[in-house]
Amino acid sequence: MQNAKPFPKRWWALAVLATAQFMIIMDTSIIGVALPEMQASLDFAQSELSWVFNAYVIAFGGLLLLGGRLSDLFGARRVFSLGFGVLTAASLAAGLADTQTVEIVARAVQGAGAALIAPTALAMLMGLFSHEPRELTKAMALYGAAAPAGGTAGVFLGGVLTEWLSWPWVFFINVPVGLAVLALTPRWLPPSDRSSGKVDWGGAIAITGALSLAVFGIVRAPEVGWTSTEIVVSLTTATGLLAAFVVIQNARRDPLVPLAIFGRPNLAAANTVMALLGAAWVPMWFFLNLYLQQVLGYGPFAGGAALLPMTVAIMVLMIGVTERVVTRFGFKPTLTAGMITLAAGLGVLTLVRPGGSFVSDVLPGSLVSAIGMSLAYIPAMLASMAGAKPEETGLASGIVNTTYQVGSALGLAAMTAVATSAGAADLGDPAALTNGFSAGFGGAGVVAVTGAVLAAWLLKARASAMPATSTPARRAAA
Repeated sequence: MQNAKPFPKRWWALAVLATAQFMIIMDTSIIGVALPEMQASLDFAQSELSWVFNAYVIAFGGLLLLGGRLSDLFGARRVFSLGFGVLTAASLAAGLADTQTVEIVARAVQGAGAALIAPTALAMLMGLFSHEPRELTKAMALYGAAAPAGGTAGVFLGGVLTEWLSWPWVFFINVPVGLAVLALTPRWLPPSDRSSGKVDWGGAIAITGALSLAVFGIVRAPEVGWTSTEIVVSLTTATGLLAAFVVIQNARRDPLVPLAIFGRPNLAAANTVMALLGAAWVPMWFFLNLYLQQVLGYGPFAGGAALLPMTVAIMVLMIGVTERVVTRFGFKPTLTAGMITLAAGLGVLTLVRPGGSFVSDVLPGSLVSAIGMSLAYIPAMLASMAGAKPEETGLASGIVNTTYQVGSALGLAAMTAVATSAGAADLGDPAALTNGFSAGFGGAGVVAVTGAVLAAWLLKARASAMPATSTPARRAAA
């Protein structure tokens, strides 16, 4: 595969793909600061406001597998462009919304657009750079660094746009970026061919319903209780739909997710570790934000600034260090070391104090955690994709994105329950809040240690670290 001629505009293409990753993550964080103004403008009740965030996450997580499969069937570039068209139009609608219903529906459609973009972007990246292992890890590092950059930029931009303009601009900002990406896509991204097969709509409906209801139940449970009728029905129905999905996949000749894909080298193991990475990292980021604002008294903008060293560290390490470490040692030891380091950083964060400071209580643990994340994310992605066949890269990308999102939601829900039981619900009591956040950090650390153990135990170190180069990618490069 290394003899295939590389696509000449692949680094320009990477800029477009990294922008996509940046926007998808930014859209999950940019609304945080704008929520109070949005609540006043659209008359949201406090209990309803979370759905501005949840609608995006549920649609995104629920549709990722379908997005990955559509990428394989209809061509990654086509589906990528469709996703950006949907995201751009929905962003305009969200900014123009004058009712709660329109706002929530627009956010869900934004999530659907993101679900088409994410797996296609990763699939195209793998095809563009799979000719040379070193280039692939460098490209993956740049692509991966766009995620923390998007998260931090969302906090900054949300504060700036809401304060200087108005809340709709947190959505309007997507429009010019989306139009620019749509204009550049046919110039800088390689054309893609269709694969044979049909869309398994029965399987798509079953798995989308299962994932959406599961994510709904997970994000809603901390608010209404895990034993409430609403949550029990949601999770039970999700389980039933998942079982139906497995039956459908076994019965069809061209299933949405050929179950044999989970037998590819390292795919199942790496996706399990990826889910645990999300389950450890997202609660850490969430509780660190709360500790900064609710205990140390930082405002939203200052809280975002306090996370900037961690974000910069991740970006610099992913681009400058992880590539070399993976190339030299392979993804198994790098991923294992990353999860252990993340656990160590979370352990340091359990020592936060009610009267603490940024320098002594936040900076050391957040930087150690950043080192862990920078070492773990890229090899987990590579291991998840490496064993997939060329015609399965979109699907494999959809699977790994889905496992990270679902793992993040599960981890955040579980650690929220842990933190709440330890005092994180006692607003106005710094000591109780700190105890709760410390318990959340500790629980996330246990999750990270579990991921390290599974990575060391289940991953096959000698399995190929490189995906097969797809036929469309080779043709585009010729």
